[in-house]
Amino acid sequence: MKNRFKEISRAEAVAKVAELKTSFMELRFKLVLGHVENPLEKRNIRRQIARLNTIITEFDQGIRKA
Repeated sequence: MKNRFKEISRAEAVAKVAELKTSFMELRFKLVLGHVENPLEKRNIRRQIARLNTIITEFDQGIRKA
């Protein structure tokens, strides 16, 4: 269930990270309450955030061009 982030701009990546972080926080709260259908979604969101942070770092270092 890996999302495709190959052709994403830096601004889109930053916006997507912010969106994923809010959904991750909501999911954490739901896990504490015990109302989660898929508890492995936490891992998937965390990995997507890491992938996007890697892309943002590549843009900052000049490895990936805009």
